[in-house]
Amino acid sequence: MRLPRPRSLNNLILVGFGLVGLPLLVAVIWALINLDRLAAQSERLISTGVQAAENNRLLQEHLTRLERVSRQFQVLGNADSLELAKEDLITIDAHLKSMSPLTELANATALAASIGAGARRIVYTLEQDNIDEDDKVRAIAEFALLRERTVQLTSTLSLYVDTELRSLQESTRRAQRVSAWQVAALVPGTILLVIFFIVLVARPIRQIDEAIHQLGQSGFSKPITVKGPTDLERLGRQLEWLRMRLLELAQEKNKFLRHMSHELKTPLANIREGTELLLDGTLGNLDKPQREVTDILRMNGLKLQQLIENLLSFSAWQTKTEVLTLSDFPVRELVVSVAKAQRLTLKAAHIQLKLEVDNIIVNADREKIRTVLDNLLSNAIKFTPRGGLITIRAYGTRTGVVLEFGDTGPGIPREESPRIFEAFFQGTTEQGGQVAGTGIGLSVVMECIQAHDGSVELVDSGEFSGAHFRVTIPQRNVQQHKLAANA
Repeated sequence: MRLPRPRSLNNLILVGFGLVGLPLLVAVIWALINLDRLAAQSERLISTGVQAAENNRLLQEHLTRLERVSRQFQVLGNADSLELAKEDLITIDAHLKSMSPLTELANATALAASIGAGARRIVYTLEQDNIDEDDKVRAIAEFALLRERTVQLTSTLSLYVDTELRSLQESTRRAQRVSAWQVAALVPGTILLVIFFIVLVARPIRQIDEAIHQLGQSGFSKPITVKGPTDLERLGRQLEWLRMRLLELAQEKNKFLRHMSHELKTPLANIREGTELLLDGTLGNLDKPQREVTDILRMNGLKLQQLIENLLSFSAWQTKTEVLTLSDFPVRELVVSVAKAQRLTLKAAHIQLKLEVDNIIVNADREKIRTVLDNLLSNAIKFTPRGGLITIRAYGTRTGVVLEFGDTGPGIPREESPRIFEAFFQGTTEQGGQVAGTGIGLSVVMECIQAHDGSVELVDSGEFSGAHFRVTIPQRNVQQHKLAANA
């Protein structure tokens, strides 16, 4: 049989507080009851001790006064002394009667009664008419026995107070031990309950946090499932609905990019073909101004083609339809080919290109690496001022091939560096060139390199005044012959 459990987060919190707080509340109430009982017992014991001491003192005073009056009667034989003795006897009887509750508690009732009986016997003996001196002496001598009994009564009452005090101390120690055991049992139990309820609440909250982080990273492929209280499960279902909606929007966006890119490629191919025909002289020789304009058309056509290729690559990576075609090829040859394709742009901007490329054979997707090189070089050209310098390096390590791009541009602001590889992100730094970028060039670079299990990073080496990118492509065997060239 399944045990009932709270379904909502509020109910779960209330049950948790109840289970954690109820034992503590019971322990506190028990401690307060015991404290009140011990306080009442202590107050009663103090009152008893004070009362016993005061009664003993008064009893001794009354007996002393009775003895003094009796001795006066023995010497003087006057009636006034005898009346005073009778009055003192009445006072002693009344006092012993008031002490009866205390003497009963101390089991000293018989001892107190013997003191009263002894005092009455002395007074009754003295008031006899035919009493002689010897009888008076014997009667007065009984006061010594009364004093002993009074001392014995005082000791008995003191012993009773001491016994009650020890009982109070033992009760206090017993209450302390019980409280200590309660604390020893409650603290671990409370900690375990707190941990248990934290786990119950933290697990769905962690699932929600991971789901939100997944959505923030554009991770729409993994379903969102939240298990826990009903309100958190409801929030999980809302996040799943949001994921499906975002996935639909992303698919629509990629579909739009693919269609638009394909639609743009056809007229652009015609424009490039016509430009090449003009430059080749097929349609007649061009004068210098016409050739310059045609070169500008050709250069910007190439830029537009690169932008469209980036859009197609980005869309393919987003839909996971892009596959790698691995082959062995020399890195230097590919770098030189990319540099030649950009020579007109470099020449127009009066930018120098420095190549420090080792002769390395790399196993990778040639077209994807070309895209990486072309995008990084185009990015460097955009931000390098006229007369600047761009450096391209390629060298092998024990684990792979490293490509580095450095320029003398303004660099990337520190606050923008974490976002430069995000799709469609464009920084605040002013770009050069006549065709603005789409903001996906570095994103495509990242996708291509990650597909090779490699990495792309922005390096803060201080070697270049502008941006410095480092690309690492893992390799099993690196074949290289170091060569260097400047272009």
